[in-house]
Amino acid sequence: MTVDVIDKLVGIAPGSAMDAIRAQRPEARTHAQKSYEALFTPAELAGVTTAERFAVACYVVGLHGEAETAAFYAEGLASDALRAAVDAAVRQTVTEGPYGAFPSGPLSAEDRPGPAYAVDAATAAALGPRLAAAFPHVHMLVFHPRDAAPESLATVLAAGWTTTDLVTLSQIVSFLSFQIRVVAGFRVLLRAA
Repeated sequence: MTVDVIDKLVGIAPGSAMDAIRAQRPEARTHAQKSYEALFTPAELAGVTTAERFAVACYVVGLHGEAETAAFYAEGLASDALRAAVDAAVRQTVTEGPYGAFPSGPLSAEDRPGPAYAVDAATAAALGPRLAAAFPHVHMLVFHPRDAAPESLATVLAAGWTTTDLVTLSQIVSFLSFQIRVVAGFRVLLRAA
């Protein structure tokens, strides 16, 4: 039997009141689980390895400050050394956002400059060239989504990622942004019950 990841992260027991609440939206529950499986246990990995998928997940969840969820994704990392490198990258690049600039117009009043991704050379070396190139892209999607532009992808592509790989990385970031918020909401409900 496949364990529902959101249930596991929240601590929802089968047959509980929270389980009954989730059962009211069976399609949402099924699709959230299928999204997880498609991104983290796909039938074919294509160009993004399992270790890279989980490293990106740990980084994203770390940037969001979700220690419990980060521990879950850390179980999928290939080594303690990679976990240490991801943790170092989180510590060196975590910030608050969102940042970025809108095109000139009424929304420009919401423009907010912010720090770009920057890790030390030792952390970059420990991550390896592919992740060291991918993490700035991930950081941009988390903290600078308004600044996403084709020019920002050149370094990632030069490190051996394909455009299909970039779609996968972006899907992981998007899925985790959703999952983190759902888990946080259910944890609040569970504590209030």
